[in-house]
Amino acid sequence: MSSAQLQRRIALLEHETQSLETRLLEMQQSTSWRVTAPLRWASRCLQRVVGGAPLPQVEERGDYADWVERYDMIDPAATDRRRREIDASPKRQRLLLLPAGELSAGTLDAQLYKEWTQRPAGSLPEGFNAAASADWVIWIEPGCTLPSHALWVIAQQSTAHPEARLIYADEDELDANGRRINPFFKPDWNPDLFLSRNLFASWVAIEAHLFDESGGVRAELPPPEQGYDLALRCVERVRSEQIRHIPHVLAHRRASEVEFGGRPGGVAVLNAHFARTTTAARAEATQFGYRTRYALPSSPPLVSLIIPTRNALPLVRQCIESIVLETDYPNYEILLVDNGSDDPEALAYFAALNAQQGITVIRDERAFNYSALNNAAVARAQGELVALLNNDIEVISPGWLAEMVSIALQPGVGAVGAKLLYPDTTVQHGGVILGVGGIAGHAHKHLARSDPGHGRRAQLAQSFSAVTAACLVVRKALYEQVGGLDEEHLTVAFNDIDFCLRLREAGYRNVWTPEAELFHHESATRVSDFSGPALQRFLREEQFMRGRWGALLQADPAYNPNLSLAAEDFSYAWPPRTPWLPPST
Repeated sequence: MSSAQLQRRIALLEHETQSLETRLLEMQQSTSWRVTAPLRWASRCLQRVVGGAPLPQVEERGDYADWVERYDMIDPAATDRRRREIDASPKRQRLLLLPAGELSAGTLDAQLYKEWTQRPAGSLPEGFNAAASADWVIWIEPGCTLPSHALWVIAQQSTAHPEARLIYADEDELDANGRRINPFFKPDWNPDLFLSRNLFASWVAIEAHLFDESGGVRAELPPPEQGYDLALRCVERVRSEQIRHIPHVLAHRRASEVEFGGRPGGVAVLNAHFARTTTAARAEATQFGYRTRYALPSSPPLVSLIIPTRNALPLVRQCIESIVLETDYPNYEILLVDNGSDDPEALAYFAALNAQQGITVIRDERAFNYSALNNAAVARAQGELVALLNNDIEVISPGWLAEMVSIALQPGVGAVGAKLLYPDTTVQHGGVILGVGGIAGHAHKHLARSDPGHGRRAQLAQSFSAVTAACLVVRKALYEQVGGLDEEHLTVAFNDIDFCLRLREAGYRNVWTPEAELFHHESATRVSDFSGPALQRFLREEQFMRGRWGALLQADPAYNPNLSLAAEDFSYAWPPRTPWLPPST
């Protein structure tokens, strides 16, 4: 180990020890119902520092250019080896390339894989049968540069995964000097993010029979809409497990030509997709991509808002009054769960609330068990949907509940989460990423409210494996179908993560929307004693999550193995959690 590396390791240890002491003090002073994030962070540090476990190997980090140099470059020896492997391969996928315009010079000449033909996307005759001469069709955006191994990886992946009918990969941009910048490390198939931006840019590989079934390219459309429209029509004909994501950068786009926001043509092809699939929705262009507005039923269903609390009068008053004064959804009831309050002023306020129409106060004096409190309240709820809310939530966007309900009512949707902001308007919750900090962390935490985030994901509706129960909407029937929150094994920590993962296991997808914004005054309620029994309880709950969900925590399909599990900011993984290239067939 070099002197510089040793100094970095020592600095890291000192930083983590100091941070541990600071966070332990903060937790001892905290009054949050939801202690999951600091507890899991402290547990990780305790295991490494207090328990004497070795620190993880941390490589020296730099910018994206450093990352590319270290993890995304192929040397001449590897190139020669791949050529020999390709030549010896008994199975050759025939690729038909359909550029929608001029490609970057030398893109195709440099390809290691040679089993391809090319035709301009706009020159296909009526009745063209792609499957007669190709196994796969690859539509490519104008100006796109493909690295020399791109076609080989596509051919290799299509052979290794015969169930696949659509394939896409990660991408980045080229600046004016040809340097690689701004990577978009995409998630695995994410239908809600796909409606927000085209995940299949800069190219999409389509199984030839699917290309023919979908009707092929609509040459009259401009390239951005041409590719989006083609992908939408293909997606309508396949199952989710037939869409394959390759977590490697296999396309470079010229930064000067990358469009950030949505386009009228994109709105048109999305609305055509909604018409074909009989989805009661309409698309809108935004400065970050597209927003889908789902229609509510003519008689919006009753929603039961469940708010556990113990005392905390100022927070509860702020929460309740913001709901009543700011929410424009017309049909909801409030169930305030009083978990043994003893403050006379709080009790008087709760009694006054209980006398109001549409508000019920449920006295529940059991020892604090977040899961059990919510489960008991859900059993009494009258609504078709339930909304779990922390008592430190403050409504700031009138349409929050209508937005979340409209998504929760869509087929295949499980839980719906909101964009939660700290009072300083930075992001507190932008979805949940599995594996960050050990079990899970909040996406885009501390990002500015208007910051687009990685791949513009901080501003676009999308699927996540989980969302936080600080503000969560779900159909009551689904809540009961999967057994609600686990009140036996997860009394305080991780119960919302586990609940969402059980919804996912049952075949539902969990959706986060940035269009429902609320303040979350986190760490402003329940006192947390991070010592003795509380610590032991947390460690048991953490171990239970590892035992129940295992490898999924390290391979979140809504994330990317090129992104870090050590931070919540979508920073790069050093090193990535996948090989640089897939193994040869």
